[in-house]
Amino acid sequence: MGEGERFQLGTIGALTLSVVSSVSIVICNKALMSSLHFIFATTLTSWHLLVTFCSLHVALKMRFFEHKPFEQKVVMGFGILNGISIGLLNLSLGFNSVGFYQMTKLAIIPCTVMLETLFLGKKFSTRIQFALGILLLGVGIATVTDLQLNALGSILSLLAVITTCVAQIMTNTIQKKFKVSSTQLLYQSCPYQAGTLLICGPFLDKFLTNLNVFAFKYTTQVTFFIVLSCLISISVNFSTFLVIGKTSPVTYQVLGHLKTCLVLAFGYILLQDPFSSRNLLGILIAMIGMFLYSYYCTLENQQKAVEAAAQASQAREAESDPLINVENGSTVATDTVGQKSQAWSKDKD
Repeated sequence: MGEGERFQLGTIGALTLSVVSSVSIVICNKALMSSLHFIFATTLTSWHLLVTFCSLHVALKMRFFEHKPFEQKVVMGFGILNGISIGLLNLSLGFNSVGFYQMTKLAIIPCTVMLETLFLGKKFSTRIQFALGILLLGVGIATVTDLQLNALGSILSLLAVITTCVAQIMTNTIQKKFKVSSTQLLYQSCPYQAGTLLICGPFLDKFLTNLNVFAFKYTTQVTFFIVLSCLISISVNFSTFLVIGKTSPVTYQVLGHLKTCLVLAFGYILLQDPFSSRNLLGILIAMIGMFLYSYYCTLENQQKAVEAAAQASQAREAESDPLINVENGSTVATDTVGQKSQAWSKDKD
């Protein structure tokens, strides 16, 4: 099996793991918050990250991966930024209607495209932009209902979008720049993410719910679902870094909207949630957008691979055939090298 095939299989595996684990944790958390009334989302997320770090530390001791430290300031800034983005998203949900919160999540893709284009020089073809537009339209139809605006909620949503986009772009660029794996980056950044949310989580949840997370009555059933949620979160956090590292922040967001559609479908099938023809139409349009995005990405990746192979072939031919140097206008340089070589040989003799 070639390196390209292994990479493709690894990418498919990462995408599958991300979808399965994310849909599972959403269903688990929905039961925890809706049925058991444990509504402390930020504190729960901090526990997720803490359990993830402890699990990775055990995996490190068992030599499942190698610790590769790099710039501490980068890791600290990245971890804190991730924690802040999670807190801002929860605040955005608390101060906005559900419909406006869904619009906030939809805004992450165009914002990511804009930031990568402006600051990283990345180019998105017209057909990729078209596919993303179809996807966003479908998800918008399926999820966005009421759009109640307020000044504070809008500011929080804007900050949540920006911090989320920057954090996800950094996830990709850090892995490539410092040559670290998704596991190594997650292990080093988890303490800062968890610490940020452990400190602000209880206060944030108290502010949003008027309830104290430490005064909540933890029954056996509640504890079971919290532990289950934390265990699933290990896979969620790992697959998030893995997908962004292997693909791109935009692809991860596309995958996130696929999860949204699947959650809607599973909620209707398993939990008997209300489901309308509008939801169905939106999901179908979103699926078309996802299919087009995947198809166009595959075509462009194949085209890039062909171009890279052609350039490599030309480079090898240029090295092996001196006539190419002559055709490229390198006659003088070749002759000069030859004269220097002859002079050196004569002096040596």
